[in-house]
Amino acid sequence: MKLRYSPTSPYVRKVTVTAHECGLHGRIERVPTDIREPQADFLSDNPLGKVPALITDDGLQLFDSRVICEYLDSLHDGHKLFPVTVPARWRTLRLMALADGILDAAVLRRWETMRPERERSPSWIARQKGKETRGLDMLEREVPRFHPQVTIGQISVGCCLGWLDFRWGTADDWRIGRSLLADWYSMFMIRPSMTATVPHEEA
Repeated sequence: MKLRYSPTSPYVRKVTVTAHECGLHGRIERVPTDIREPQADFLSDNPLGKVPALITDDGLQLFDSRVICEYLDSLHDGHKLFPVTVPARWRTLRLMALADGILDAAVLRRWETMRPERERSPSWIARQKGKETRGLDMLEREVPRFHPQVTIGQISVGCCLGWLDFRWGTADDWRIGRSLLADWYSMFMIRPSMTATVPHEEA
């Protein structure tokens, strides 16, 4: 399998954490990809021009991160990250959607703040920040109901919070007023799959 990736993408991290948890990391060839200047071969793998994109051993091109993660989870016989039984499945998928939604808003907010100041929209930035805040507050309430075993929902939350730390740091600390979520993350972030996938800027 081949994974098109960017080293700072939280969506790529979700896939690589999943690969580690499923014992599949060694089967995946990582292909660095610059989405700012997409090449024709990349666009043939994903016409949307986004990472991650996975090319399976039989040539099937998969995207986005949610689809790739579920595919990887189907390739092993161990503990499943996507629960099959209900209500655990729906709680897990809802948690993943919540974490991904927070992340989507945070990424949009960052892109907007990187525009020239005269072109920025303060109302747009505030709107995305509001989505993040409400989502993080809901995560704080959900912590006591997290599945006792790791799921794709928890992986999504961990990658989301890790990216917020990576991009915003103490300047915009999500931990304030969310002690349950902060305590959970401090334990989750030391999982081998998380320590092996810490985001970084490549030279």
